[in-house]
Amino acid sequence: VQLQASGGGLVQSGGSLRLSCVASGFGLEFYAIAWFRQAPGKEREAVSCISSDDSSTDYADYAKGRFTISRDNAKNAVYLQMNRLRPEDTAVYYCGTALRSYASWPECDYGGVDYWGQGTQVTVSS
Repeated sequence: VQLQASGGGLVQSGGSLRLSCVASGFGLEFYAIAWFRQAPGKEREAVSCISSDDSSTDYADYAKGRFTISRDNAKNAVYLQMNRLRPEDTAVYYCGTALRSYASWPECDYGGVDYWGQGTQVTVSS
């Protein structure tokens, strides 16, 4: 059972990246998926979330209008398109869900996330 985030990298301010979160060993279609990030010296913070059936999404204020979350359940994947990146977006980005507690978790609830995959580093240069 695994969540694997990828797609990070080094980009200039104003650039774009598309992060992917791919599940293995379980059906992603039963779970809402959330993206979090953690910058050096800071606590992990929520970025965005998408419900299991793609009917609802949520964004942190700093992500609204710049980031777009989507999913492809057929590919067992969730994506985070990040545009107009800023240096303050530099962080390790993680995807997570409530895999440890629930066999099905359809709606977003950042506080309910109890399983995070390995993160991917995003670095935005000024």
